[in-house]
Amino acid sequence: RSDIKMQHKQLWVRDLKLSDAGIYTCEYGPHKARTSLHIFKLTISLDGHFLQNEVPELILMQNSSGPLPDLNITLFDSNNNRETPELQNKSRQKYIVNLRKLEAMDSGTWVCQVHSDSPLINQNISFAVKVLGFQNPHLERKYATVDSTVILSWHLNSQKIKWKAGFTGQLNWKQQESANAHELLDFNVTAQGQQHETKKSSNLLFEIPERKPESTIQVKLPKVHFNHSGQYQCQLEYQGRHAQSKIELVVMNVSANPVGPLSRGANMTLTCQVSGPLPPNAYLRWERVNGTKMDIKNSRQHEVKLEVNVSAAGLWSCHLIEDGDRKISLHYHVEEAPVWINYVIIGASVGGSLLAFVLGCLCIISGISWQRRRQRAKRMAQARQYLLENKTCQCQQ
Repeated sequence: RSDIKMQHKQLWVRDLKLSDAGIYTCEYGPHKARTSLHIFKLTISLDGHFLQNEVPELILMQNSSGPLPDLNITLFDSNNNRETPELQNKSRQKYIVNLRKLEAMDSGTWVCQVHSDSPLINQNISFAVKVLGFQNPHLERKYATVDSTVILSWHLNSQKIKWKAGFTGQLNWKQQESANAHELLDFNVTAQGQQHETKKSSNLLFEIPERKPESTIQVKLPKVHFNHSGQYQCQLEYQGRHAQSKIELVVMNVSANPVGPLSRGANMTLTCQVSGPLPPNAYLRWERVNGTKMDIKNSRQHEVKLEVNVSAAGLWSCHLIEDGDRKISLHYHVEEAPVWINYVIIGASVGGSLLAFVLGCLCIISGISWQRRRQRAKRMAQARQYLLENKTCQCQQ
């Protein structure tokens, strides 16, 4: 593993090992020159290939001909930010350092800076870190209205970091955290970086978009239903390890009771409802378009349903507001019933009242007539009884 460059009096040693450390002597006639070779070896766990949220382990070893110095280790991430790692073991010969949990943006070249005062050592050792994961790893909440089209996207960074090794994954959906998961699709990436997706059988109507950015997993819901809400989790696997990212889909719907045109003098209840819990900084709002402040009603914290009573026709809008921004809106147009319908309703009301009055009168007359017949029958019965008693008395005489 070594060559001597006679022209420059140099010794070249390739693929250095810790055992190569020591004192090297160059003899040229009566002259001797000595130099001490101090060797460091830095290794990173999993060969530098990680999934998001994994914690790398660095091992720094040193070897020298003399006493081993006490080293100070400083780390800088791929963005040249200083890190404060956790030192697990320190024996002068072997240093074990645990880093923090990695994110996809941590991919790149890191630097391990080694320093010693005696002997004076200032050595920078660079090492590559590749973190395979999602650009949106944290829980994301997406809002949609009923019958709208929604595309849920998960962006992988495999193309950005040129990840050559193959990995697999799947996309699952469940309505609640404790519910059973339904597998929507699975995917795999070959060693050449080509991505393949396979749609699975499911009771959910969805599509896989044909055109999309590279290293992106997408699901298209062409017509969202209220029960399409829930958690959509994309999970990838590499060498038996997993990483995942979730999107919470919240669906909004509005309804009216009673349904149909609003007649004069009548009331209608408009209901705005979302399919899942809202964060503390989000709420529902009903408002009448071109209305006044009296036509605005906000939901209380954590309310998922908001009702408003309407007595006049117009366009009403329900907004979902988060951090002061309108995320989604759904409109309901309250139509006014035509005039002839109002007349029909008034006529029906008057006719119904007259009919009730006539029926009441008939009932009263019928009751009076029945009472009179009853009294007449009672008097006739008393008369017959009187006659029978008088006839009996005459026979006894």
